[in-house]
Amino acid sequence: MAAPIVQNFEMAAALADLTNWLIQQGLENTPTDVWLAECCQRINTAGIPLMRVNLSTRAHHPEIGAVAFRWHRDKQSERFTYSRNSNVDELVNEYRQSPLYHLMSNPISELRQRLDVPDPELNFPMFDDLRAAGATEYFAAKRFFLRKDQTAAIDPSRLEEGMSISMSTDATGGFTDAQIDGLRALLAPICLTIKCGANRMMAEDITSTYLGADAGKRVLSGDISRGSSETISAVIWYFDLQGFTKMSETLPGPAIIDILNDCFGVAVEIVEKHGGNVLKFMGDGMLAIFDLNTIPDAGRVAIEAAVELRTAFAARNAQYAADGQITTGFTLALHAGDVLYGNIGGKTRLDFTVIGPAVNTTARILGMCSLVDQTIIVSSKVAEPLRATRPDLVSLGQYRLRGVTDRQELFTLD
Repeated sequence: MAAPIVQNFEMAAALADLTNWLIQQGLENTPTDVWLAECCQRINTAGIPLMRVNLSTRAHHPEIGAVAFRWHRDKQSERFTYSRNSNVDELVNEYRQSPLYHLMSNPISELRQRLDVPDPELNFPMFDDLRAAGATEYFAAKRFFLRKDQTAAIDPSRLEEGMSISMSTDATGGFTDAQIDGLRALLAPICLTIKCGANRMMAEDITSTYLGADAGKRVLSGDISRGSSETISAVIWYFDLQGFTKMSETLPGPAIIDILNDCFGVAVEIVEKHGGNVLKFMGDGMLAIFDLNTIPDAGRVAIEAAVELRTAFAARNAQYAADGQITTGFTLALHAGDVLYGNIGGKTRLDFTVIGPAVNTTARILGMCSLVDQTIIVSSKVAEPLRATRPDLVSLGQYRLRGVTDRQELFTLD
């Protein structure tokens, strides 16, 4: 449906109302795909006939480099994510031949090109698709959040904080100059709205990445006071790589980092798939918990995760051995108990983690792995409720652990 024809003063008034509305969407943290769709509809109603809009912004995520949102007047809105480490030649070449790549890599703040003229000054492969859909003009702009010079040329593969937006129309004769001026006037409020959402997304991604999903949510909800904590019942998972000290003495640093990332990648994926929360990495070790408040049968779930971890490492090592690469094993301790879960540290540097006797006991159990020559050791608190249904839980006998008052019966997974 084409936009209704209105006078320029009516369009200006409608766009002024839209500016206030956009700012409110940012304050309310409305999801980008939601406010963008309504914004495009409102622009059409204001008298600027939009057919297609594409909005993209940088992401602060270890795997995702950028996020794009696409609105089309006659189609469902779409959301795209672009991998930070993408080496897909087809994708890279497609981007290099795009008008947005041209916009980013040249000292210009915007580009405008009629698509219904015989010899366009600028032409890109995607323009053929737009022409086939009936588009008559393409307008794109870039806006940086942290610099005043909006014409700066940047490396398109290393995006700065900001946004790029493209808008296409199918109106006869393309956009009018007044309509382009109206769209330019909307760029600042659109930037503010996308920045509000991007900042929230950045906070969620960063806290989740560095603190863990659950701890990140707690911090963002305001649980940031030093010493604030709560007592929870949890199954504690202490993971450690075998032979790491020897490897670190014989292998170059980059190779060590690759091994750590690969092994932690396997362990983290399995823990999170089973609903656990990874709290921290300590050299070649990893601490995670399975909260009984959210996982009532956390003991069973943690055991299943341990079995899956063992299987995954066996498959990984078999593949690495076949390729002539270094293999590595792991040790794992599982224990259950009440822990203090919260903020601990100095005034300006806090750690969101768990402490308490149960955590210390888990660490002591982990230290028993080499003594009893077992990869996985499970305390009686985790094992006993499951023995009737898991005959593979085998007792290793009772042991007195350093710093632990009571003797502990330990189990392994046969």
